[in-house]
Amino acid sequence: MEIWTERAQQILGLQLTTEQLAAFERYKHELIEWNSRFNLTAIRDESGIEIKHFLDSLTCILAFEPSSPPRSLIDVGTGAGFPGIPLKLIYPHMRLTLVESIQKKAGFCQHVVETLGLRQVTVLAQRAEDVGQDPQHREAYDVATGRAVAPMPTLVEYLLPLVRIGGMVIMQKGENAPAETQQSEKVIARLGGQLRKIMPIALPAVVEDRYLVVLDKVAQTPAEYPRRTGLPAKQPLSG
Repeated sequence: MEIWTERAQQILGLQLTTEQLAAFERYKHELIEWNSRFNLTAIRDESGIEIKHFLDSLTCILAFEPSSPPRSLIDVGTGAGFPGIPLKLIYPHMRLTLVESIQKKAGFCQHVVETLGLRQVTVLAQRAEDVGQDPQHREAYDVATGRAVAPMPTLVEYLLPLVRIGGMVIMQKGENAPAETQQSEKVIARLGGQLRKIMPIALPAVVEDRYLVVLDKVAQTPAEYPRRTGLPAKQPLSG
Protein backbone atom coordinates (compact mmCIF):
# COMPACT_ATOMS: atom_id res chain seq x y z
CA MET A 1 0.00 0.00 0.00
CA GLU A 2 2.99 2.33 0.41
CA ILE A 3 3.36 3.52 -3.19
CA TRP A 4 -0.22 4.63 -3.73
CA THR A 5 -0.55 6.22 -0.27
CA GLU A 6 2.64 8.20 -0.91
CA ARG A 7 1.19 9.33 -4.23
CA ALA A 8 -2.07 10.27 -2.52
CA GLN A 9 -0.08 12.58 -0.29
CA GLN A 10 2.01 14.00 -3.13
CA ILE A 11 -0.77 14.47 -5.68
CA LEU A 12 -3.76 15.16 -3.45
CA GLY A 13 -2.26 16.29 -0.14
CA LEU A 14 -3.95 13.39 1.66
CA GLN A 15 -2.48 11.95 4.82
CA LEU A 16 -4.48 8.76 5.32
CA THR A 17 -5.20 7.65 8.89
CA THR A 18 -4.55 4.15 10.20
CA GLU A 19 -8.30 3.50 10.10
CA GLN A 20 -8.59 4.68 6.50
CA LEU A 21 -5.65 2.54 5.41
CA ALA A 22 -7.20 -0.50 7.09
CA ALA A 23 -10.51 0.16 5.31
CA PHE A 24 -8.83 0.46 1.90
CA GLU A 25 -6.89 -2.76 2.59
CA ARG A 26 -10.10 -4.62 3.48
CA TYR A 27 -11.85 -3.18 0.42
CA LYS A 28 -9.01 -4.37 -1.81
CA HIS A 29 -9.09 -7.91 -0.48
CA GLU A 30 -12.88 -8.11 -0.74
CA LEU A 31 -12.62 -6.98 -4.37
CA ILE A 32 -9.96 -9.59 -5.16
CA GLU A 33 -11.98 -12.33 -3.46
CA TRP A 34 -15.24 -11.44 -5.22
CA ASN A 35 -13.44 -11.04 -8.53
CA SER A 36 -12.41 -14.68 -8.31
CA ARG A 37 -16.12 -15.59 -8.52
CA PHE A 38 -17.69 -12.71 -10.45
CA ASN A 39 -16.37 -10.42 -13.16
CA LEU A 40 -16.55 -7.16 -11.22
CA THR A 41 -13.55 -5.42 -12.76
CA ALA A 42 -10.82 -6.18 -15.29
CA ILE A 43 -8.18 -4.90 -12.88
CA ARG A 44 -7.35 -7.75 -10.53
CA ASP A 45 -3.78 -7.25 -9.23
CA GLU A 46 -3.16 -5.41 -5.98
CA SER A 47 -1.04 -2.58 -7.41
CA GLY A 48 -3.54 -2.06 -10.22
CA ILE A 49 -6.40 -1.80 -7.73
CA GLU A 50 -4.46 0.65 -5.58
CA ILE A 51 -3.49 2.97 -8.44
CA LYS A 52 -6.15 2.52 -11.15
CA HIS A 53 -9.10 2.22 -8.77
CA PHE A 54 -8.28 3.81 -5.40
CA LEU A 55 -5.95 6.64 -6.40
CA ASP A 56 -7.81 7.33 -9.64
CA SER A 57 -11.08 7.61 -7.71
CA LEU A 58 -9.57 9.99 -5.18
CA THR A 59 -8.38 12.40 -7.88
CA CYS A 60 -11.97 13.72 -7.87
CA ILE A 61 -10.87 15.57 -4.72
CA LEU A 62 -8.95 17.95 -6.97
CA ALA A 63 -12.28 19.39 -8.14
CA PHE A 64 -13.59 20.02 -4.59
CA GLU A 65 -13.23 23.22 -2.61
CA PRO A 66 -10.71 22.31 0.14
CA SER A 67 -12.65 24.18 2.81
CA SER A 68 -16.06 22.75 1.88
CA PRO A 69 -16.13 19.14 0.68
CA PRO A 70 -19.50 17.93 -0.62
CA ARG A 71 -22.21 17.01 1.86
CA SER A 72 -23.84 14.65 -0.63
CA LEU A 73 -22.61 12.74 -3.68
CA ILE A 74 -24.25 10.34 -6.13
CA ASP A 75 -22.05 8.00 -8.17
CA VAL A 76 -23.71 6.69 -11.34
CA GLY A 77 -22.56 3.45 -12.93
CA THR A 78 -20.37 2.88 -9.88
CA GLY A 79 -19.47 -0.73 -10.79
CA ALA A 80 -17.51 -2.06 -7.83
CA GLY A 81 -17.89 1.26 -5.99
CA PHE A 82 -15.63 3.67 -7.86
CA PRO A 83 -15.17 6.53 -7.25
CA GLY A 84 -17.92 6.71 -4.61
CA ILE A 85 -16.66 4.39 -1.87
CA PRO A 86 -13.03 5.65 -1.84
CA LEU A 87 -14.38 9.23 -1.56
CA LYS A 88 -16.67 8.15 1.29
CA LEU A 89 -13.65 6.74 3.15
CA ILE A 90 -12.04 10.18 2.96
CA TYR A 91 -15.24 12.09 3.81
CA PRO A 92 -17.10 9.85 6.28
CA HIS A 93 -19.83 12.43 6.97
CA MET A 94 -20.77 12.74 3.29
CA ARG A 95 -24.11 11.22 2.26
CA LEU A 96 -23.42 8.80 -0.59
CA THR A 97 -25.69 7.14 -3.13
CA LEU A 98 -24.30 4.45 -5.44
CA VAL A 99 -26.21 3.66 -8.64
CA GLU A 100 -25.44 0.38 -10.40
CA SER A 101 -27.94 -1.44 -12.62
CA ILE A 102 -26.06 -4.78 -12.64
CA GLN A 103 -27.31 -6.68 -9.61
CA LYS A 104 -24.08 -8.56 -8.83
CA LYS A 105 -22.06 -5.35 -8.79
CA ALA A 106 -24.67 -3.57 -6.68
CA GLY A 107 -24.59 -6.56 -4.32
CA PHE A 108 -20.84 -6.26 -3.98
CA CYS A 109 -21.16 -2.55 -3.18
CA GLN A 110 -23.73 -3.32 -0.47
CA HIS A 111 -21.41 -6.00 0.93
CA VAL A 112 -18.50 -3.53 1.12
CA VAL A 113 -20.69 -0.89 2.76
CA GLU A 114 -21.75 -3.38 5.44
CA THR A 115 -18.27 -4.89 5.84
CA LEU A 116 -16.65 -1.48 6.35
CA GLY A 117 -19.48 -0.21 8.57
CA LEU A 118 -20.18 2.80 6.37
CA ARG A 119 -23.13 4.97 7.34
CA GLN A 120 -25.36 7.21 5.22
CA VAL A 121 -24.75 5.11 2.10
CA THR A 122 -27.54 3.96 -0.21
CA VAL A 123 -27.01 1.40 -2.97
CA LEU A 124 -29.56 1.52 -5.80
CA ALA A 125 -29.70 -1.42 -8.23
CA GLN A 126 -31.51 0.76 -10.77
CA ARG A 127 -31.03 2.43 -14.12
CA ALA A 128 -29.71 5.99 -14.07
CA GLU A 129 -32.71 7.21 -16.10
CA ASP A 130 -35.14 5.99 -13.43
CA VAL A 131 -33.12 7.52 -10.59
CA GLY A 132 -32.92 10.82 -12.44
CA GLN A 133 -36.73 11.03 -12.63
CA ASP A 134 -37.23 10.01 -8.98
CA PRO A 135 -38.18 13.10 -6.89
CA GLN A 136 -36.17 11.69 -3.97
CA HIS A 137 -32.97 11.96 -6.00
CA ARG A 138 -33.61 14.52 -8.74
CA GLU A 139 -31.60 17.73 -8.19
CA ALA A 140 -30.84 16.50 -4.65
CA TYR A 141 -27.04 16.23 -4.60
CA ASP A 142 -24.03 18.52 -4.29
CA VAL A 143 -21.97 16.35 -6.64
CA ALA A 144 -22.65 13.65 -9.24
CA THR A 145 -19.80 11.51 -10.55
CA GLY A 146 -19.37 9.10 -13.44
CA ARG A 147 -16.30 7.06 -14.28
CA ALA A 148 -15.91 5.19 -17.59
CA VAL A 149 -19.69 4.92 -17.88
CA ALA A 150 -20.73 6.26 -21.29
CA PRO A 151 -19.93 8.82 -24.01
CA MET A 152 -20.29 12.37 -22.73
CA PRO A 153 -23.71 13.32 -24.19
CA THR A 154 -25.21 10.22 -22.57
CA LEU A 155 -23.33 10.71 -19.32
CA VAL A 156 -24.38 14.33 -18.83
CA GLU A 157 -28.00 13.27 -19.38
CA TYR A 158 -27.54 10.78 -16.54
CA LEU A 159 -25.71 13.14 -14.17
CA LEU A 160 -26.92 16.72 -14.52
CA PRO A 161 -30.56 15.97 -13.54
CA LEU A 162 -29.31 14.65 -10.19
CA VAL A 163 -27.42 17.78 -9.11
CA ARG A 164 -28.91 20.81 -7.40
CA ILE A 165 -28.36 24.27 -8.89
CA GLY A 166 -24.98 25.38 -7.59
CA GLY A 167 -23.76 21.78 -7.51
CA MET A 168 -21.18 20.05 -9.64
CA VAL A 169 -20.70 17.13 -12.04
CA ILE A 170 -17.35 15.33 -12.24
CA MET A 171 -16.74 13.01 -15.18
CA GLN A 172 -13.58 10.89 -15.21
CA LYS A 173 -12.55 10.54 -18.83
CA GLY A 174 -9.70 9.30 -21.03
CA GLU A 175 -7.73 10.86 -23.86
CA ASN A 176 -10.79 11.96 -25.85
CA ALA A 177 -12.07 14.17 -23.02
CA PRO A 178 -11.20 17.56 -24.59
CA ALA A 179 -12.81 16.64 -27.93
CA GLU A 180 -15.84 15.04 -26.26
CA THR A 181 -16.35 18.15 -24.13
CA GLN A 182 -16.18 20.50 -27.09
CA GLN A 183 -18.68 18.39 -29.02
CA SER A 184 -21.03 18.25 -26.01
CA GLU A 185 -21.13 21.97 -25.10
CA LYS A 186 -24.66 22.56 -26.44
CA VAL A 187 -25.99 19.43 -24.75
CA ILE A 188 -24.42 20.45 -21.45
CA ALA A 189 -26.05 23.90 -21.70
CA ARG A 190 -29.44 22.39 -22.63
CA LEU A 191 -29.39 20.27 -19.47
CA GLY A 192 -28.48 23.17 -17.18
CA GLY A 193 -24.73 22.75 -17.03
CA GLN A 194 -21.70 24.89 -17.75
CA LEU A 195 -18.11 23.77 -18.18
CA ARG A 196 -15.90 24.81 -15.29
CA LYS A 197 -12.63 23.13 -16.30
CA ILE A 198 -10.91 20.14 -17.82
CA MET A 199 -8.14 18.89 -15.55
CA PRO A 200 -5.38 16.56 -16.80
CA ILE A 201 -4.57 13.81 -14.29
CA ALA A 202 -1.26 11.96 -14.04
CA LEU A 203 -1.25 8.58 -12.33
CA PRO A 204 1.98 6.68 -11.58
CA ALA A 205 2.74 3.88 -14.07
CA VAL A 206 -0.37 4.76 -16.14
CA VAL A 207 0.52 5.93 -19.64
CA GLU A 208 -3.02 6.69 -20.81
CA ASP A 209 -4.15 10.30 -20.60
CA ARG A 210 -6.70 10.90 -17.85
CA TYR A 211 -8.92 13.93 -17.28
CA LEU A 212 -11.50 15.28 -14.89
CA VAL A 213 -14.23 17.15 -16.75
CA VAL A 214 -15.95 19.41 -14.21
CA LEU A 215 -19.34 21.02 -14.84
CA ASP A 216 -21.27 23.51 -12.74
CA LYS A 217 -25.06 23.18 -12.52
CA VAL A 218 -26.26 26.69 -13.34
CA ALA A 219 -29.91 26.11 -14.31
CA GLN A 220 -32.68 23.62 -13.70
CA THR A 221 -32.66 20.57 -15.97
CA PRO A 222 -35.79 20.44 -18.18
CA ALA A 223 -38.31 17.93 -16.82
CA GLU A 224 -38.12 15.65 -19.87
CA TYR A 225 -34.51 14.69 -19.08
CA PRO A 226 -33.31 12.07 -18.55
CA ARG A 227 -35.44 10.41 -21.19
CA ARG A 228 -36.89 6.95 -20.73
CA THR A 229 -34.64 3.95 -20.12
CA GLY A 230 -32.26 3.21 -22.97
CA LEU A 231 -32.81 6.35 -25.03
CA PRO A 232 -29.80 8.37 -23.74
CA ALA A 233 -27.49 5.57 -24.90
CA LYS A 234 -29.32 4.64 -28.11
CA GLN A 235 -30.08 8.20 -29.23
CA PRO A 236 -27.53 10.54 -27.61
CA LEU A 237 -28.45 14.20 -27.56
CA SER A 238 -26.64 16.45 -30.01
CA GLY A 239 -26.29 20.16 -30.63
